[in-house]
Amino acid sequence: MADVIRVGLVGYGLAGRVFHAPLLRAVPAMRLTTISTSRVDEVAALDPVIRCVATPAEIFTDPAIDLVVIATPSATHADLAAEALRAGKHVVVDKPFALSLQQARELASLAGECGKLLAVFHNRRFDSDFLSIRAAIAEGVVGRITHFESHFDRFRPDVRDRWREDGSAGSGIWFDLGPHLVDQALALFGRPDGVSADIAALRDGSPSDDWAHVVLRYAGMRVILHASMSAPAGEAGGSPRFLVHGQGGTLVKMRLDQQEAQLVAGLRPGDPGWGADDDPLVIFDRQGGRTARPALAGCQQDYYAQMAAAILSGTPLPVTLEDAVAVQEVVEAAQISARDGRQVALPLTN
Repeated sequence: MADVIRVGLVGYGLAGRVFHAPLLRAVPAMRLTTISTSRVDEVAALDPVIRCVATPAEIFTDPAIDLVVIATPSATHADLAAEALRAGKHVVVDKPFALSLQQARELASLAGECGKLLAVFHNRRFDSDFLSIRAAIAEGVVGRITHFESHFDRFRPDVRDRWREDGSAGSGIWFDLGPHLVDQALALFGRPDGVSADIAALRDGSPSDDWAHVVLRYAGMRVILHASMSAPAGEAGGSPRFLVHGQGGTLVKMRLDQQEAQLVAGLRPGDPGWGADDDPLVIFDRQGGRTARPALAGCQQDYYAQMAAAILSGTPLPVTLEDAVAVQEVVEAAQISARDGRQVALPLTN
């Protein structure tokens, strides 16, 4: 393989247009050459050199493509990823990895059988808020953690006509935002002992879940994951993005990372201010003191830089298959807990 990885992007909706295309194009070792989409004019406006094709199969069968990125509706992820792997491509698949733990395990096994790399796009590992919290925890700033709270809230009280909210397979806030929350928690603390969850549709006329409250149980610690379409984000009067209590104090990060908003506004990696976050991490000590620490800059383009290095040099994937399956296990355990009204122990045995 040459020093440049030729990439085919499947899907040019929100995920493909706002996240994958600009982040791929920010990495010198990645070359976005082909997109499967009907939005030909939009792609031409991005870069007239990029080729548009009508179907994913045209990307999978193209011998010039090295890496396939799946950025389609959630229910299609597993089947498209499997097809791309069987065609001999490395694959990045947007979250959720799959719709079930069984699908996730089968995909991981298939990647091994095909001898190709497969990774889930957990770009929120590279957010300013998470990087800042992770660094403070690693430093032991507030001692042993007893309570960790992670919110991903949006105030969107009206149900919109789109696949993410239409009640179809793979729709709903838990499949949309839940994998981000779970992945971050597991990156910090590993697999929990058990999961308790309440997942519901609370907005008028909502056919899919739009509210989730999930508790991960660890020895001596509880991790609360919360997502809502009916609550403002922290800086707008809602809950903090992160609230962490330890035996030595408390950490508070109010605002969500700004990279998504920057990408929507047309800012790109390398532009002045890219990834910057002027909302500090606030540390409260046991004596009542308050210290504001500047937030670390976000760097979601590093996901694709690490993916390129894994393909070209054999370095670790940005998200391992073990991590991807572990996230799917917790996502599914939460669904079981919410459905049955009980705590679910891990590991799942199904």
